[in-house]
Amino acid sequence: MFDLIIMLSRFLFVFYIGFFLWQGIVYIAYEQGGYLGSPYHAVSIQRRLVVLMHLTAFLILSYQGEFRFDLPSLGMGAVTLVFLLVAIRLLDRFYYEGCPLIWTGMLFFFFFILIMLWRLYPSLAVRQLMWMVIGLCGMLFLPYFLRLIPRFEMFEWAYIIVCYGLFLCTKFFGVEKGGSVNWLAIGPEGYQLTFQPSEVAKFLFVFYLASVFRKKVGLKELLITGSLSAGLVLLLVMQKDLGSALIFFMTYMVMLYVATSNEILFFLGMGSASIAAIGAYKLVSHVRVRVAAWRNPWADIDSGGYQIVNSLFAITTWGFFGSGLTKGLPKSIPVVESDCIFAAICEEFGVLFGMGIIGIFLMLLYRGVRIALDCNRRYYSIIALGITALLSFQAFLIIGGVIKLIPLTGVTLPLVSYGGTSVLASLMMLGLLQWVCVYSEQDYRRREEEKQGQADQEVDVLYE
Repeated sequence: MFDLIIMLSRFLFVFYIGFFLWQGIVYIAYEQGGYLGSPYHAVSIQRRLVVLMHLTAFLILSYQGEFRFDLPSLGMGAVTLVFLLVAIRLLDRFYYEGCPLIWTGMLFFFFFILIMLWRLYPSLAVRQLMWMVIGLCGMLFLPYFLRLIPRFEMFEWAYIIVCYGLFLCTKFFGVEKGGSVNWLAIGPEGYQLTFQPSEVAKFLFVFYLASVFRKKVGLKELLITGSLSAGLVLLLVMQKDLGSALIFFMTYMVMLYVATSNEILFFLGMGSASIAAIGAYKLVSHVRVRVAAWRNPWADIDSGGYQIVNSLFAITTWGFFGSGLTKGLPKSIPVVESDCIFAAICEEFGVLFGMGIIGIFLMLLYRGVRIALDCNRRYYSIIALGITALLSFQAFLIIGGVIKLIPLTGVTLPLVSYGGTSVLASLMMLGLLQWVCVYSEQDYRRREEEKQGQADQEVDVLYE
């Protein structure tokens, strides 16, 4: 009987994410002058869908048969539900003029990954929840911190120096994980806290580029900025962190093109990157292994192609609606909690649900671009665009790798994969994006009030 309930729940989860996306369309249509329903009601429905998905999943995960439930699972479900409700209340209070679609998308991802991690490795779910709490607290106090430094665009050299400092520390003191020396460990052995400096550097890198590109850029500034950015990418390649190297490079190219509107510079940069990629393939064995596994994973199924083959099996075996929560074999995929979490999602929740995950990322991409376009202050606009480009390309990179569209690189799926530094960096970036949105709303309201005041003065003059 319970197996039948799990089979039926597959359709329910697809309905949750499909209806969630539809409400996002309702909200966006209202912004664009159309009307498919109330935007405030749409956001309220999205939040309720997150709660319903959460309750449905944890009831399935905690059920042990014969009306017996696993108490730790019920406890985890209750704690995370309380955290969800508290997070909604706090976000409404601290960012009441922000974009609600960004919050609902973030909450959907965060609480869905808690479901997946509890299904895979409960200890990781507890740690992820801890990082979420820390990240949420940091994000809530971010506006107050930014108000203390109203001209933080003046610290462009500080941002790039700290980036180099983090990467050099990794070069000399880093520890290896998954073939890449891109981690730092703090504390005694056995109780070490590890983190990825590149996640922190992403945040600072966007600040640096926005600080440079906020003003008119000459040849000298282009050469300096390009050289310093290329140096960061080279350090990442030397650490065998190819995914982060690509993310940094593409973020730079997008921000450069937006700041200069120069197609020649953009294509020159992409051409140089292509030449560098060929050189890396010839010189770095790690790159050749990744490309070989991408071209024909079946030729080396027991070694280099093992991860991608298992990922493809997971995605394609159970079709559109998946095997059902708890009925798949996601643990057979190496590093499933971080690199290949998308494959595990498709296996148990179905390809349609996986398409819905991509749809939510597209919704966040649209909102980020919209915020950047609506902001009248160039510096904030470039920051918003840089954050949006970075998160979007990172999502494309890992999803494309998991489905064998491009070679698989070891990066996290933003807001979804397990990882403390990834969670903190993603939350800080979303908080900054919302801060730009709040600034734009307040600036727009101030301009409208000034226009109204001028119109009232003109009317008074006419009557006089």
